[in-house]
Amino acid sequence: MRMLINALVCALLLAGCSSGPEPKYESDSRYTMKQDTAPVNPPDVSNVPDAVPVNLAYSRGGNKPEYQVWGKTYRVLETHIGYKEEGIASWYGLKFHGHKTSNGEIYDIYKMSAAHKSLPIPSYARVTNLDNGKSVIVRVNDRGPFHDDRLIDLSYSAASRLEITQKGTGRVRVEAIDARGAQPQQVAQQPNPQPANEPAAEQGLRNAIGQFLQVGAFGNQDNAQRAQLRLASLSGENVTVVPVERGGRQLHRVLVGPLSAGISVDGLIDRLVDAGYSSPILINSP
Repeated sequence: MRMLINALVCALLLAGCSSGPEPKYESDSRYTMKQDTAPVNPPDVSNVPDAVPVNLAYSRGGNKPEYQVWGKTYRVLETHIGYKEEGIASWYGLKFHGHKTSNGEIYDIYKMSAAHKSLPIPSYARVTNLDNGKSVIVRVNDRGPFHDDRLIDLSYSAASRLEITQKGTGRVRVEAIDARGAQPQQVAQQPNPQPANEPAAEQGLRNAIGQFLQVGAFGNQDNAQRAQLRLASLSGENVTVVPVERGGRQLHRVLVGPLSAGISVDGLIDRLVDAGYSSPILINSP
């Protein structure tokens, strides 16, 4: 009888495993959702801007020369320069939203990012849908997809812009971007009269040269100013609070920058993420 009961228990366990989704990593216990999914009422992401390629050092995390997942060994390329390949793209969504990527950044389905098995992290790549010619630029900051027939896992926004979310996968070309010459150039700014409805602080930022990290947008001005003081201490950079109206609501954007020449943007993002600022966004001069 005991043998029969054990056999039945084993059979039930096996049936449960076979019906569930295959985990993305060796252990998916940190994810609260069992199955990946798209947002129920997704916003319009057609205008989400491409990632901005910058020349960054590869991060400490996520770049072991080789690693194993599900018993298979993968090797990370020494450089992303010159990489070009065609294959199948898939995408990943809410199950992983808000969790750390392989190099410690926070995955955000509304950013232009991607997971790749072998490209060094972080790097940037142009992904082109071979069926419709649409293309996006993504920041590679994660590992995956760990399926032999798939080349790259795109964020929900990137996949939406390529029009592959409905089908789930799509034929793509992935071309790594050489950003060694893509640092912002010091160019003279033409005079730009301040619109009557544009705050002076925002106008000043528009005339600044360089890039910024947008760390948050606060409804409460006091909270924004507290974040400003803390971020100035954490980053050693200039931090500005810029009021902006969105949907009839007054928000206060907190921007770190313009970033100093030669600063490690990746290192700064890591420090801010470790301090609890989960989604710093690299942007050009506002």
